[in-house]
Amino acid sequence: MAAIHITDIEAAINFWRARKPSPDGVTLAPELRALAEVYALLVFHHEDEADERGFPAAAYAAWRAWYDTQPDTPCIAICSTSQGDAECKGCGRTFEEVQHWTQMTPAEKRVVWRRITLADSAWRFNRYAERAAPGAQ
Repeated sequence: MAAIHITDIEAAINFWRARKPSPDGVTLAPELRALAEVYALLVFHHEDEADERGFPAAAYAAWRAWYDTQPDTPCIAICSTSQGDAECKGCGRTFEEVQHWTQMTPAEKRVVWRRITLADSAWRFNRYAERAAPGAQ
């Protein structure tokens, strides 16, 4: 299993803050409390990721609700791995990642998303960015 990066936890926290704002500026929704506990432990221990297997059930459910709003695949329908490239020029995934995408866990997929986003070299981020825009596929 893979680890969930702190930036994904932050994104999930912000997702829930928008969905269920605090009624009094102090009280947090249950989803926020669950995610905030994991986030606080990461900060306290100077870690930047938490193993998917060790996530408390409530925090994982809240993270999954955010995750389910994200694009499932970085594919932009220009696959150079089918032409023999080890890494797809279109989406940035390796041949193995493309082949095994449907069997990967959500956290494993987010690890790939983080890597290709940080690399920022795939065509989805520059040449064909319009294909990657929300609602484009």
